[in-house]
Amino acid sequence: MLAQSRSTFAVILLLPLLLATRGARSLRLAPRDVRDAILFGTLGIAASNFFYYLAIQRTSVATAIILQYLAPVFVLLWMLGRGLQRATFSRISGVVVAVVGSVLAIGVVSRAVSFPWLAIAPGSVRFDLIGVIAALVAAVAFAFYNVFGRHLVERHDRWTVQLWALGGAAVGWLFVNPPWKIIAAHYTPPQWGFMAIFAVTSTLLPFSFYFAGLHHLDATRAIVTSCLEPVFSILVAAIALGELVGPIQIAGMVLVLASTVLVQLETQKSATPPPYDLME
Repeated sequence: MLAQSRSTFAVILLLPLLLATRGARSLRLAPRDVRDAILFGTLGIAASNFFYYLAIQRTSVATAIILQYLAPVFVLLWMLGRGLQRATFSRISGVVVAVVGSVLAIGVVSRAVSFPWLAIAPGSVRFDLIGVIAALVAAVAFAFYNVFGRHLVERHDRWTVQLWALGGAAVGWLFVNPPWKIIAAHYTPPQWGFMAIFAVTSTLLPFSFYFAGLHHLDATRAIVTSCLEPVFSILVAAIALGELVGPIQIAGMVLVLASTVLVQLETQKSATPPPYDLME
């Protein structure tokens, strides 16, 4: 319900705002583009949220994050396989450093008293077949909405794409958690208020900035930069909650920052990408 409310409230809040500021005509898309935006929302946004939370439930946060942040690898493989990018040192090293840095930053690895001096922190990683599969599916969905989202914002206004994509995600959630189940839960007004605020802070604002980033960055740059998410989570937890940050976590954060620099150093290519039509 928490994941569903993120997309649903975001659409409820975004639609009247765009109608008032841009008009209904600016929100129209051709039927084919509507299909693509809805697929982007359901197979990308909704699927990544659903399977990520399922992975956390079945395994642990650390396990889910480790597998979730394999998404930059999937994006790079897709871009190379489709001929959209070349296998340069900056791209490959940036993706590898981002994945390693994310693993170190979330505190999975700790110092050991004997060689090899590093060890997996006990209890931080827990394996469950369904949970691991869910985390990998979440990573694929995350990679998909970076690649396909980039394609959509290249062709259309990013606010229009965002509205249709979040609308597709909201509709997709209705098949998982239909309205009568929501009504039967008898949520209180404060709970509805929390979900509305949570939708703004965790979906509407972040996605608005992320779509703006996709408009200017290719998918590899965008998804490697998104690996800064656990870094900021750790910093916020340290400042707001007083959580301690160890030297290995600091090293991981430095690696993630270095990875973003590496991928940004790559010069932009002018090659025209092939079509992304999923139905072909």
